[in-house]
Amino acid sequence: MIKTFYFNDLRTCCYIVYDAAGKCAIVDPGCYKQSEKDRLVKFVEENNLTPLMIIQTHGHFDHVMGNAFVSEKWNIPTYLNENDWPQVQRSSSYAGYFGYIFDNPSDKFVNMNDGDIINIGEISLKVFSTPGHTAGGVVLYNEAEGYLLTGDTIFQGSVGRTDLPGGDYDMLMESIKTKILTLPSSTQIYPGHGPSTSIAFESMNNPFIV
Repeated sequence: MIKTFYFNDLRTCCYIVYDAAGKCAIVDPGCYKQSEKDRLVKFVEENNLTPLMIIQTHGHFDHVMGNAFVSEKWNIPTYLNENDWPQVQRSSSYAGYFGYIFDNPSDKFVNMNDGDIINIGEISLKVFSTPGHTAGGVVLYNEAEGYLLTGDTIFQGSVGRTDLPGGDYDMLMESIKTKILTLPSSTQIYPGHGPSTSIAFESMNNPFIV
C-alpha cells in the first residue's frame, strides 16, 4: 500500500509505503511546515504504522527538508545512494539561498546500490540506479504490487531537469530507456512531483520519449 503527500512550496511528493502489518518506509520526506509534519505523523499514528527507514530517491533539498525531523521522530536511518551524499550534506545551506531554513539531514546513512533489495516488512523494493537528474538518483520498484517510485527521474509528460550540479541529460535518458521503460507497461509510476502515471502512458505520450 502507498500513501501520497504533497509537501513544501515545490509540491514535492512524499510517499509512505506500508504492508498489512504496518511496517513502513517514508520516501522523500519533504515536509517543511509544521502543519505538514503534523499531517505525516497523524497518518502514521492513526494507521498504527511502524516506520523502519527513510528512503531518499536523491539528495535535492526539496526532497530532504523533513529528513532530520523524521529521522529524530522515529529514530530511523536513511537509505541513499552514496553518490548523492554530497547533495544531502549541502542541501540545507543551498536551500538557504531560496529562503528555506531547515535542520541538516541525519548523518545515519545506509548506502543502497543498483540491484539491492530493500525489505519493509512484507514489501520488497528493488533499487535501480538512474543517474542523470543527480549522480546518485535511484528509482524503487515494487514488482509484487506493480509500481515504481521514480523521484525526479521521470514525471507525467516530462523528465527531470539536468541543468543542476550532477545533472547529465544523456545519462538521464539512458537511465529512463534501460531501467524504466523496460519494466511492464502496466507499472504505475509515482514521481517526485505531480500526479501518478504509468509506463504505458509515458511510452506513448511523454514528448521526451516518443
